[in-house]
Amino acid sequence: MSLFSALSVSASGMAAQRTRAALLVENIANSETTRTPEGGPYRRKDAIFSSDQTGSAFASELDSQLDTQQLTGVKVVGISVDNTPPEKRYSPGHPDADADGYVSVPKVNPAEDMVDLVGANRSYQANVAAMSAVKDMIQKSIDLLR
Repeated sequence: MSLFSALSVSASGMAAQRTRAALLVENIANSETTRTPEGGPYRRKDAIFSSDQTGSAFASELDSQLDTQQLTGVKVVGISVDNTPPEKRYSPGHPDADADGYVSVPKVNPAEDMVDLVGANRSYQANVAAMSAVKDMIQKSIDLLR
């Protein structure tokens, strides 16, 4: 395992958490959107993560020849959309109300998404700290070789 491979693992984690945070912010911003271009209320979105091999082709080949453990990072393999029926609220004066006065609203809980956003932020910060530690190790190695 090289230190540069560790950097690529953290970089993949940062990219995945950035996507997750963007989706959470979109959910919060659209928590009251009752009309979308697709029709109907906004649908909540979540990122789907999967493990991913990191590193360059040369590093992978070298690691396989040396029988060392390959590092795995993370990647976003998809975005799931909540397709459950929307909640109904009685609001007869709303422009999107049906004949009975009910409005279809998104199934988005802003408080839950804020908690998830804090978790995504902390995961991003942990990856930044790991990259900083690896950078310091690389710098110390260079200083020792002088």
